[in-house]
Amino acid sequence: MILLFKRLLNNLGYVVLIAFLISRFRVYRNIIQKEKFTLKDLVLLSLVFGTFGILGTYIGTPVNGAIANTRIIGVITGGILFGPLVGVLSGVIAGLHRLLIDIGGITSVPCFITTILAGIAGGIVNRKSTRKNRWIHGLFSGIIIEHLTMLFIIILSRPFDLALDIVRQIYLPMTLINGIGVGIVISITESIFEEKEEIAARQAKLALEIANKTMPYFKNINQTSFREICKIIKDSIGADAVSITNRTTILAHYGLGEDHHIEKEKILTGSTKYVIENKEILVLKDQSQIECAYKNCPLKSAIIVPLTDEHEVIGTLKIYYKNENAITFRDEHLAVGLSQLISTQLKISKMQELEKMANEAEIRALQAQINPHFLFNALNTIVSFIRIDPTKARELIIDLSTYLRHNLEIGDEFISINKEIEQIKAYVEIEKARFADKLNVIYDIDEDINIKIPNLIIQPLVENSIKHGILKGEGKGTVKVQIKKRNKNHIYISIEDDGCGIDSNVIDKIYKGTINENKIGLANVHNRLRLIYGQGLNIQRLSKGTKISFSIIQEE
Repeated sequence: MILLFKRLLNNLGYVVLIAFLISRFRVYRNIIQKEKFTLKDLVLLSLVFGTFGILGTYIGTPVNGAIANTRIIGVITGGILFGPLVGVLSGVIAGLHRLLIDIGGITSVPCFITTILAGIAGGIVNRKSTRKNRWIHGLFSGIIIEHLTMLFIIILSRPFDLALDIVRQIYLPMTLINGIGVGIVISITESIFEEKEEIAARQAKLALEIANKTMPYFKNINQTSFREICKIIKDSIGADAVSITNRTTILAHYGLGEDHHIEKEKILTGSTKYVIENKEILVLKDQSQIECAYKNCPLKSAIIVPLTDEHEVIGTLKIYYKNENAITFRDEHLAVGLSQLISTQLKISKMQELEKMANEAEIRALQAQINPHFLFNALNTIVSFIRIDPTKARELIIDLSTYLRHNLEIGDEFISINKEIEQIKAYVEIEKARFADKLNVIYDIDEDINIKIPNLIIQPLVENSIKHGILKGEGKGTVKVQIKKRNKNHIYISIEDDGCGIDSNVIDKIYKGTINENKIGLANVHNRLRLIYGQGLNIQRLSKGTKISFSIIQEE
């Protein structure tokens, strides 16, 4: 048994070495680092791990017509890392090979069955485990499958005495070696996933740096500013050319191919039109896929990502390289992050135009309170979520867009109270994403309220409670937003926090109209309510925190 153990340990060394070498192959790493696997990817991975299983059989040690082997290491690992399909397919590949090879033996059928079960077990572990504990689950899965193998050999193999003798010799060595082997091979492959996260983190940081550099050019959008944005992106990421388009026209192109990728010309390539129509990222691996009509175009590969406004595609960002197959996971991840940031900055760039169109001086005063630091912090928060939770990042972009749209709303001063509530929740979600469990917001809002109220009348109070109550206090606390219907035309609204509490002198100055400019939001709401309804805010300093309330009474 000791000799068999040494041989299996030696075989495990070969398997681990091969696993390490394969993990260095660029093709393998590119597949693993994808956000989503295609069916082709999964089939290819099944062949890789099925081949691992076959290798484990070939380098195994004969024992009375059976084979002491490391076959299940590849099968279980494939299932645990990449899911049930890879586990089952690799199990079938390795299992059929074991069943059909010349050595045969009395253990062929039980080994065929348990090899497939190993793939199924790996797939189950994939669904139930987390990245951090997969190797532990893999170790125990290997041990459990080897126990099943021994049991099936005893039950299905004949003669029984020979089967029992085989189990006595291979039970302990195979159980230990295969369990440990699964854990080791999983750990080797997991390092690629960790590298993927490190790449994502670096790209998120780079995307934020690019956002900071390009932000000044979004203040006044024109052809020159778009060209500068393309130049900054190209120089920052080492691309050979960068383009930005709207839905029909090339807005700017900087880098190789400027002689024929001409600004203000119509979009001609089908690939760009496809991205706009289908809202999908497109990776172009060679010149034929780029479809450039210019025969000597130096651009050989590209990635095209959509720029969006809410759910609508408003244009594309295109990043080009002069070599074929130059688009890596790094480029894809960065391009996605850049497209989201550019889309957000394009929305933010509407601020000046909308601000110019505002008619009411009081509304303009509130609009002027949109703090650049809030926008920067919101973008920073979004970038961090791009890496760890893309879905949450997309939700925050929508929240930021909602916040900006309502904060710069033009037209009638009165809006539906439901729109104001939507604005409040968008702002709160952005702040909660930044401060996590430090900020708790409770909503107590009646559902059947359907009246119009002055625009930007509640949200500034919620913002004031968070910024000047919670964050300037202990940095942690709760804001309660209460909107109650007293009767058909009477709505009671209160914003209460358990923060540091408002200074009594500030309350007096608001009531007297002598407040400093940094309190303009609170004073603005008070004055507008007083002018419209005859009564302004009721501001109370509590034993802990502040409560601000007011009533809206509409005449019949």
